[in-house]
This record gives sequence, C-alpha cells and structure tokens, in this order.
Amino acid sequence: MAPTEAENPTSPTLTTVIGLEIHCELDTRTKMFCRCLNRFGDPPNTHTCPVCIGMPGALPVMNRQAVDMTIKAGLALNCQVPEFTKWDRKGYYYPDLPKNYQISQYDLPLAREGYLDVPLPGGRTSRIRVRRAHLEEDAGKNVHDLAAHTGVDLNRAGVPLLEIVSEPDIHSVEEVMGYSRSMRRLVRWLGISQANMQMGHMRFEPNISIWVGDGQRIFDESAGYFTPILEIKNLNSFRSLEKTVEWIIDYHRAQIIERGRDWSLEKVGKQNWGYRDDLECCEFQRGKEEAHDYRYFPDPDLAPVRVEAAWRDRIAAEIGELPIARKGRYLAQYQLSDKEADALTEDAPTGDLLDSAVKLGGPVRRVVNLMMGRMMAASNQKGSTLAQLGVSAEALAELAGMMEAGKLSASAADRVMEVLLAEGGKPLDIATRLGVLAVSDASAIEAWVDAAIAANAGPAEQVRTGDKKAKQAFGFLMGAVMKLSGGKAPPAAVKQLLEQKLSPK
Repeated sequence: MAPTEAENPTSPTLTTVIGLEIHCELDTRTKMFCRCLNRFGDPPNTHTCPVCIGMPGALPVMNRQAVDMTIKAGLALNCQVPEFTKWDRKGYYYPDLPKNYQISQYDLPLAREGYLDVPLPGGRTSRIRVRRAHLEEDAGKNVHDLAAHTGVDLNRAGVPLLEIVSEPDIHSVEEVMGYSRSMRRLVRWLGISQANMQMGHMRFEPNISIWVGDGQRIFDESAGYFTPILEIKNLNSFRSLEKTVEWIIDYHRAQIIERGRDWSLEKVGKQNWGYRDDLECCEFQRGKEEAHDYRYFPDPDLAPVRVEAAWRDRIAAEIGELPIARKGRYLAQYQLSDKEADALTEDAPTGDLLDSAVKLGGPVRRVVNLMMGRMMAASNQKGSTLAQLGVSAEALAELAGMMEAGKLSASAADRVMEVLLAEGGKPLDIATRLGVLAVSDASAIEAWVDAAIAANAGPAEQVRTGDKKAKQAFGFLMGAVMKLSGGKAPPAAVKQLLEQKLSPK
C-alpha cells in the first residue's frame, strides 16, 4: 500500500515527484467566446449557438469577466501577469468540441511563475510553485450510458476554464491533497468558481513519476533517472485523487522492482491513464501528446490581450485578505482552534459574517459556537456555505449577546436559531414569541433547583458526598433544572445554587 505520509525528498533511492494540473470552470454568467448561458443541469444541448458548436463563419468574442477572474487568480497565486498575452488554437479531435480545435493559451499565458504556500499537519508549510495559469474553453461531455449509442452534450462546450499548472514540486500524497484543497478554497474565496466537483467545476490531472537516485540531485541525469511520467486524466473528487496517487506510486515501485531501468522515462516515455472508480485502480489509455502534437498556432479571429497596469491594479485591489492569512488572524486574534479557523475560512462571505458579527458587538466565543453548531449542521444538510444560510451579522451578534448576558440558555438559543434559519427575524422578538427568555426571578430559579434535588435524591447525594461520579451527577442535576424550567433558568445561576445547596459534607 502506498504511504500517505510525506516522502523524504532527500532519499538516496526513491523520491516521488508530482506535478498537478487543476482545471477550474469559472463562475461567469455566459460562456467564454459566445453569449450562451454557463449553467449546469439543464437539458442537453439547450445552451448552444453557431459559435460553440463550430458552425462555419461564426466568430468568437472574448468574455472580459473571465479574463478578470484569471488575472485575479494569478495575482492571488503570486504570479507575474504580463502586459501582452494572446489566444492560440490547440488541435482537438474529439466530438465534444465539434470545431476540432480548442481556443487556449500556449506560450504567453495570462499568469506565470507564481507559488502557493500550502499548510500541512503539524504547523508545517510547503511552497508549491505555479508554472502557469491560463484561460481556455472547456469541452462538452460525451454521454456513454445511453442504450444504443453514445451522445454528446455541448452545454459545457465553450465554458471558460482556468488551468493552473504546478511545477513538479510535490513529493507526497499529503502534499497533493493539501495543495488541491488549498487551491479549491482559494478559487472559492476569490469568488471566481463554485468549485463544486459533483458538477464538474473542478478536475485534477496529476503527473506522477519516481526519481530513482540521489534525492538531493533530482533532475541531474548523472545522479539517477525518472520512471515514466503517468498523467491521470479528469479526476473529479478528492477521494479519487488520493486513491489515484496512492495507486500510481505503488505501481511505479512494483515496476521498478520487476523491470529495473527498463521502466524509465527515457525508454517508455509519457502516458495517459484513467482511474476506475468502480475498481479503485488505474488503467492505461494512450501515449501522452506533446506540445507539437496539438499543433498550436495563434488564433486569427481573436485579438491579443494587453493587460495595462491600471487594469491589473484594479483587480489586485479587489483581492483583499486571502484565506491562509485570514486563518492565521483567527488563530491569533480570536484564539480559535485550528479546526474552527479552518471551517470559518472555507469561503470569504463566511469569514466576513464572523468578522461583521464580532464588529457589531457579538462575543467572539458565542458567535463561533453558534456558527460551528446549529448553523454548521444546517449548512451540511442544505449543501450550502454558512453565509448562504441567510442569517445576518446583526442577528448573529444579537443572539450571541443575549447568550452572553444570560438572557438565553444554549438550548433556548438553538430554538431561536432554528427560527432564524427558517424565516429570519430578530432574536429578541423570536425568543419572546417562543417564551424562552431566561427568568431572572431568584425565587422561581430556587424553586426549580429544589424540585430537581428532591426528585433526584441519588445524584444529589453523590454530589454532597463527593462520590467518584459527583461530576457526572452534577451535570445530570443541571439538566434536570433546565428541563423543569423549560430552558428559562440561567445556567450560571442554577450552577451557583446547586453548588451552595449540595456542598460536599
């Protein structure tokens, strides 16, 4: 079984070397070179026109928003954004692009030579260089599950596709998964893609080889050799990506043992493989095309793109605080756990909701607990982000403040949150309507405490005597009081009264 822990890149024998291509559909309203809708899930071939089905004489028109989004991604990835870039035609001989070529970028991409710092377990960070990020049009989809034939759905043909290509700086399954998850979070944070893999918005293509030789001198042909580079095509889930990388690493190692230097890049070359999800294994597809096989040449129907400094500066000003920086701030400023900070920086609107609620006076700890509790459960159930649930920062801050002031117990706050999630409103109005506001009448609180003690003599005696189960018994009594009060008794007052009445003998 392939290791899931990081390979040692200084190993004198075997070093895994991986480059990753990430294809990300951009969240524009229309396609890249025509005005057909960019929308998932509609009936096949309902969003097509002469441009995206390749009719003779139809001319493409560039989608400016897609270019803006690509520049934004490039800047966020610390890339150079050159002043001059152009469009190229790439030979493509499959039915899901009927014009037999793809409009892409070859030697002059919109962004190049950047990097992404990837957080890893244990507080470690790995810097993965980005070779290029270029813009192209997506292909359609071949449908193979029809009874008597294969169909082609061209709704996706021409959708703007951002391709981000890393350098071969990745040396483990752990780094692959950290890099891919960080990249998904980044494009969602920037608002340039939904990155919903079930809808095909993001796909991964790892290029995997093993360096056999001195791990300190990778790429020095006098110090070792590479196994063939196997590129696995169109992986559309983190699970399939992880399983694929593990399987291919194992396969390389087995071939090294069996075939020795005959299993080398020099003798075998590069190959395209596919992942079989049903069998959890990979299979050979074909030899990999090189750049000359695609027969790139400048597209004669599209003008080059000149990115002026003012254009680049305007987009840079829109980026703001990035997720890794935001997470670091939450850890330091708000004292959140790593898990909490990670969850609350999945997308920018969710982080903004937290910051806005705190700025409006919501106690940080209470706000975070509300977001990580009932709101997180609701977002998982609906398949949405926390920010998309519709709870405003004002309502979140008010509810957290009511809890902090002892006006609501945790269970009562959950009931208020249920209403907020379902229909909105103001927490105080909802709590009043539900009748869950905490009771401040000391005599009423004491009556509930006395009734709970009388009804639960056993647990009360365990607390009085300091029994080994006293802590558990005290929690039980707290719950009993809250049940008797219908959640209206202030927990702090209940705790104080119970401690006074049940002080150990």
